[in-house]
Amino acid sequence: SLNCVEWGLLPPVTEEMVMQAKQLKGRFQGDPSFEYEYTEINAEDAERFFEDGKEPVIKEEARLVATIEQIDRAVGIIPRGAFVKTPLGSVRENRNFEGLSLTEAKKLSSYFHFTESVNLKNKTLLEKADLDPSTDFLDSLEHDIPQGSWTVQLEKGGTVVVLRSLLWLGLTFYHVPMTKQYGYVYFGTGEKNLDLPFML
Repeated sequence: SLNCVEWGLLPPVTEEMVMQAKQLKGRFQGDPSFEYEYTEINAEDAERFFEDGKEPVIKEEARLVATIEQIDRAVGIIPRGAFVKTPLGSVRENRNFEGLSLTEAKKLSSYFHFTESVNLKNKTLLEKADLDPSTDFLDSLEHDIPQGSWTVQLEKGGTVVVLRSLLWLGLTFYHVPMTKQYGYVYFGTGEKNLDLPFML
């Protein structure tokens, strides 16, 4: 939206948009039609982008869509048990989920990335023995690299658990223990915190 009254849908994201957006640095301009030109580009990407004979540009609207996709992939999270995997392999919302206990809600191991698992495939059978295949089918936050890229805090006298990402500054997840209430919101600049390993 340009005026916060009339709203439009963003176009669907493609892998090409994500790859192009990763090449850009700096803040957003606030104009969806603004075109970014690539200043620094490696030889392999340059060959791919210059195939058409045109100078490669990406509009801010496409960059915004790609950045939202990157944030969702990297830091979109859910509490353990909020979704279940059926024996046939489909993933569904767990209607029996009543929230995490306060003790469990304070642990990073109780939260999962809401994207296809990557680290779980690399675990040994011995490590997988303690996991419940119906609820533990996603990657846990406790194994995120670098270690310490999440903060866990209690708010409102310990009645709300808040997780904040230090990788994508501005991403805040909340969960009210013993209830179905959870969610996340991002209020940031759209820039990944590449200095995080040096800050920890």
